[in-house]
Amino acid sequence: MTTPTPEPPAVESGGAAAADAASTLPDGHERRLHPWSWLFVLLQQLRQFIVPLLVLVFLGRGDSHALWPLAGVAALAAASVWQYFTYRYRVDEDRLVVRQGILQREVRQVPFARIHNVALHQTLLHRVFGVAEVRLESAGGTRPEAEMRVLRMDEALALERLIRIRGGAEAARAADGDDVAGTGDALAEPEGRLLLALPFGELVRLGLASNRGMVVVAGAFALAWQAVPDRLMANAVEEAARQAMGYADSVMPGLHARVAALAMLVALALVALRLLSVLLALVQYHGFRLLLQGRRLTVERGLLTRLRTSVPRRRIQAWTLREGLLHRLLRRRSLHVDTAAGVGQGGEQRGLREVAPIATADDCDRLVRELLPGATWPPVGWRRLHPRAWQRLALPGIGLAVVAAVAACWRFGPVGLLALAWAPWAVHAARQHARRAGYALDDRLLAVRSGWWSRHWRFAGIDKIQALRLERTPLDRAFGMATLWLDTAGARPTAPSLRVRFMPEAEARALHHRLATELGSMPLRW
Repeated sequence: MTTPTPEPPAVESGGAAAADAASTLPDGHERRLHPWSWLFVLLQQLRQFIVPLLVLVFLGRGDSHALWPLAGVAALAAASVWQYFTYRYRVDEDRLVVRQGILQREVRQVPFARIHNVALHQTLLHRVFGVAEVRLESAGGTRPEAEMRVLRMDEALALERLIRIRGGAEAARAADGDDVAGTGDALAEPEGRLLLALPFGELVRLGLASNRGMVVVAGAFALAWQAVPDRLMANAVEEAARQAMGYADSVMPGLHARVAALAMLVALALVALRLLSVLLALVQYHGFRLLLQGRRLTVERGLLTRLRTSVPRRRIQAWTLREGLLHRLLRRRSLHVDTAAGVGQGGEQRGLREVAPIATADDCDRLVRELLPGATWPPVGWRRLHPRAWQRLALPGIGLAVVAAVAACWRFGPVGLLALAWAPWAVHAARQHARRAGYALDDRLLAVRSGWWSRHWRFAGIDKIQALRLERTPLDRAFGMATLWLDTAGARPTAPSLRVRFMPEAEARALHHRLATELGSMPLRW
């Protein structure tokens, strides 16, 4: 079961929690990082420079060249120690003050109410030393507002608690409505209320429903192809195929044996990929817990590397509910969110993303209702797309089939007409997509559903929408339809777009006008 048994409220009062955290991190007192923090900074820098150092070690000639790697390590170690002695942080009543540098000094003041995401990161080495890396992030930045490598674990938890209590109280004074209602809960339940836990069986289902193993294998293969000369990789692949075919001929000579051997190899590869996906799910999501700590949502997970991420509930900008083909076979779904945390350098996504990596449909619906108080979920009264939307969806597939048939006929003759067999499938798939697609709108929530084999629901509060765009291509104008795009903060590149496709033009214009009028009269709520 993924639904946890409700726990009794914590007996520790909010005032006691704040006092306990304040006693660990007294106000106005500058503190250093953990004495071993320089070691963790050094190890991280060595990972970044490991390739140049290895090149110097293995390709260098002579004793003088062999000293360059040692000099590089010594320079990195000196920089790490220098950072330890020049880094200070101080907890004030409503903010965190970070000071670093001697020649070039930098002072950062981070108000608790502006912190969107608090992330605690523990590798195996961190856990051996009893420390954690802490990242404090806000919206829109390319790097964390404060990154402390590393703090004692009790100090890291105390800092997280101070941010939760003081930041929640500060935000409550500036907010209204539902946000204020959560302040008392934050003080009454400092340890949080368990919303979801994933036991071993759910983690196995998560691995079976995901493609993590395939992603890892594809990445490793691409890396090997880049690192190893092309000729060697081609020879290795060719030799492996030759050995497999030779073994098949020795067991059962003939074409049928080769086809059976190929099918068996494909089946074994798929089984191995699923087992790898299950292993990765067990390692990454071991001990998964979703906690509601008043105004903040916290996720804990990880076997070797332990992660703890928390974000204010009001920072959630949009939601995505997914249901792939394997999810439906297992009767499960996944629930993801977009938060206002920024995108890191190199496109790295930060902040809480997975509210429920895998859960039953009832559990996902329960979580949405719990975290979106006052919203109606699942929506009622789904509205369909334009009656001819399936024709618009089928056009690309039909066009592809015609182009492929012409090219195949030119190359292979009349047999190329077999490519036109794709056109009926494109029409069938378009009808299925159009039949399931739709949108729902009430006073608080806009939801869009789409997909056939892989289905998803994308929804957001109306007060979270930042921009609207009405789009009509020449084909859309010919069919008398339009598409409405809606933008929210923190959207992931891999997340489905929040858009209502192929609506009747008059209905799209009316919806665009209604939302534009409502958004113009309400403040944007981050």
